[in-house]
Amino acid sequence: MKSAPTIHKRNQTSTSEFILLGFGEHAELQFFLFLLFLVIYMVTVAGNLLIMALIVVDPHLHTPMYFFLGNLSCLETCYSSAILPRLLASLLTGDRSISVTGCLVQLYFFGSLVDTECYLLAVMSYDRYLAICKPLYYSTQMSKRFCLWLAAGSWISAFLAVIVVIVLLSQLIFCGPNEMDHFFCDLTPMIKLSCSDTRKMELVTYVGSILFTLPPFLLTLTSYIYIIMAILHIPSPDGKQKAFSTCSSHLIVVSVFYGTLIVVYLLPKTEMLRELNKVFSLCYTVVTPLLNPLVYSLRNKDVKVAFRKAIGKWVAFANS
Repeated sequence: MKSAPTIHKRNQTSTSEFILLGFGEHAELQFFLFLLFLVIYMVTVAGNLLIMALIVVDPHLHTPMYFFLGNLSCLETCYSSAILPRLLASLLTGDRSISVTGCLVQLYFFGSLVDTECYLLAVMSYDRYLAICKPLYYSTQMSKRFCLWLAAGSWISAFLAVIVVIVLLSQLIFCGPNEMDHFFCDLTPMIKLSCSDTRKMELVTYVGSILFTLPPFLLTLTSYIYIIMAILHIPSPDGKQKAFSTCSSHLIVVSVFYGTLIVVYLLPKTEMLRELNKVFSLCYTVVTPLLNPLVYSLRNKDVKVAFRKAIGKWVAFANS
């Protein structure tokens, strides 16, 4: 007899929206931050779309390495689009509210894309390992069908796995404070706002985080250990430089991505790290998607050649 009133009371006091505090404490910087993030978002989307277009139209880039790079560029475009438009709107209008449903949707796409990126970066490191350490077996092992399976597995497994987390999260009750000290809907801050028993949710989150970050991280780390060892055994300096140039761009993206993830999610939450949490979160949500087109276009000879060819064809077409 007492359960119905309890449920009714909970429904009456349940939270229907969250307030993303974001960078609201710096009111004088709101317009500057809006312009900064707008430029970053435009460069990120334009750069990644350009890389995808070059990989599609240039036959010389129809290789496993650039196939995975195209997937990464597509992911980075979706990734930044899941975070930055909402942040830009709040900076421009001052409205920092987001519905619980909207928060769950943003968290679903953000979580799925982060997990996908972990596995795509691991696949790309494995591709470089085979190219440098097992060149005789590279063409047979990295067949078109196998590459498609690796890419599709990275996307599908991540998007399916995060559904479980979102379903469990949607069953939690939010009836207390609704202010989230973040600029997007992240899992840990959202769980902290729940009035329900979150032990099951935290266990599922912990297990899921291990399954989707530890194996790809270890695979990436192992691949680069073997790659560095193989490069050190190359006798000629030119050979070492050429081998290292094929994986240095990817290594930069991996270092920034995993470095900031470890700081945000794995290190103890000291007072100093708590204050810097949003800054480090910016690195893997905003800087990493921006780094991808910049690093791969500025440091990659094949991409630069493909870009020049595309510009030459466009100029010739415009003149005709």
